[in-house]
Amino acid sequence: MTEHNKSTETDNHKETTDIANEHTQSTSRTKKRSGLVGSAIAIAIIIIIGGGLYYTHQQNIQLANENNDLKQQMSDLIEQQKTEKMRLDDLLSAHSALNDKTSEYQRQLDRRMQELQAHVTALSSSDVKNWLIAQADFMVKMAGRKLWNDHDPVTAAVLLKSADSSLAEMNDPSLLDIRKSINNDISKLATINQVDYDGIILRLNQLSNEVDNLRVADIHRDDAMMDEDNGEVSGDISDWQQNLSRSWKSFTNNFITVRARDGSETPLLAPNQDIYLRENIRSQLLIAAQAVPRYQEQTYKQSLDQVSTWIRAYFDVDDPATKAFLSEVDTLLNQHIAVEMPDSLESQPKLEKVMQTRVRSLLAQASESVLPETKQPEAQPTEPQPSEKTPIEPSTEKSTDRLAKPTHSATQES
Repeated sequence: MTEHNKSTETDNHKETTDIANEHTQSTSRTKKRSGLVGSAIAIAIIIIIGGGLYYTHQQNIQLANENNDLKQQMSDLIEQQKTEKMRLDDLLSAHSALNDKTSEYQRQLDRRMQELQAHVTALSSSDVKNWLIAQADFMVKMAGRKLWNDHDPVTAAVLLKSADSSLAEMNDPSLLDIRKSINNDISKLATINQVDYDGIILRLNQLSNEVDNLRVADIHRDDAMMDEDNGEVSGDISDWQQNLSRSWKSFTNNFITVRARDGSETPLLAPNQDIYLRENIRSQLLIAAQAVPRYQEQTYKQSLDQVSTWIRAYFDVDDPATKAFLSEVDTLLNQHIAVEMPDSLESQPKLEKVMQTRVRSLLAQASESVLPETKQPEAQPTEPQPSEKTPIEPSTEKSTDRLAKPTHSATQES
């Protein structure tokens, strides 16, 4: 038992020793592993710190470069700002000079306005009404032009009525004689027969279009006349004389025809020559149409008379189309295109005399009264250049001539 216990204790001691050795070995292995992990962690930390420092250093370098670029841009902007400021100063100087010129221009306009206001003030209400005389004179002269140049009495009468209305607005008894003359002229124009020149031209053009519808006269119509028995010979011997006569007529009709001709016979017309005849007729109608607006009555009637002669000589006057054509030509021949117009207007010299005594003397007096009042001092703060002054400040005398220009031009037209 004792030995057995000893052996058991020995075994237990060995086991305990083995366990302790194993524990020591496992502890040493754990320590080794912990040391390796710590080293790895330390190395990783060192690497991370180094990378961070490197990144920070690179960022600092980049920021320094960007800062330098910003400084360079800032200096460029400062230089550009200085340049723009110089340009702005130049613009301000130019604007100041322009303002000075504008002020001078405004002063000149104000002076011109004062001159015009003084001119208008110089004209009293009674003098302003006298301008209606100039308007009436112009209307009468225009009526004369429409009457003698255009042969248009209707428009001339309308213009005379407008002139009478202008004089009526003045309510001046001294002008009653002129108004009476104007009404006499209107009455004379009312008696003139109106001619429809456009209608005549249209009718001539229509005749020109109808020339192709005319039928040429048959110059062989006498050759077609035969005896009623057509030259038949009877079988009776006792009718030998009649048979001989019929045979002779049949022979002569088939062999040769002899006819007596006098001045009334239709002249011979070669085949296909009617084309030229029709064109000649159209030409004469065109000449007549061109003579209408020129009031050339002799040329007009000669052309239509020639057309009438050719139609009756070469065309079938029994044809209905030819009859209608000739009837229209004869109607146009009886139409007068030259209308006698009055040699003068009774009211024109009277209005001209009033223009001389009233309106033009009024303008001369107004010009003399306005010029001393609107005289400006010679010394001016700034004088514009001659090239700028010319379109801005016309003289007072020119303005007065411009106001009187319609009357002067109307007088020249007469």
